[in-house]
Amino acid sequence: MKIIGITGPTGAGKTTALGALRELGAWMIDADEVYHRLLEESAPLREALTARFGDIQDKSGKIDRKKLGSVVFGDPTALSDLNAITHRFIGEEIDRQLSAARAEDRSAAAIDAIALIESGLGDRCDAVVGVIAPAELRVRRIMAREGIPEDYAWKRVNAQQGEEFFRTHCDYLLENTEHDTPEAFRARALVLFTDILS
Repeated sequence: MKIIGITGPTGAGKTTALGALRELGAWMIDADEVYHRLLEESAPLREALTARFGDIQDKSGKIDRKKLGSVVFGDPTALSDLNAITHRFIGEEIDRQLSAARAEDRSAAAIDAIALIESGLGDRCDAVVGVIAPAELRVRRIMAREGIPEDYAWKRVNAQQGEEFFRTHCDYLLENTEHDTPEAFRARALVLFTDILS
């Protein structure tokens, strides 16, 4: 089974690229989805987060992601601590899902993770593909997608790795520009993934 890692900053177009991989029959693993599910279901993860970051829970006792975000974005030490805590839990769950994909005799699996390289998940991959786009375009996209104000969107963007990081650490790059339609970008992604899997 070939494992393809998809990474890149938020709002760059990873979802569109992943649609192309899904067309090719890859087992999809979304690290962000894994993280959100673990926040809901994993008491050990919630305990580790509240022990480090304090009052980040809502009235029902769940982790308030915006509260957590306001603590870690703009504070490199806090963000590093958050990553150290979450990467271990996420990695264990992704390994479980990769085993399930192998048991189903899948020919390919894709791991979608913003911190694919920093978390060590990239080491599990046969190829790492970076999806990048200009920062201004990404800010507009995440504002529209998540209904957040521009200053918070910029904090999110600035807390992530810059384009040069992905150019340096990825085996392949998919660049999404302001001139790309989703269809054109998806078609380019399909060509690249078909080539990687052949």
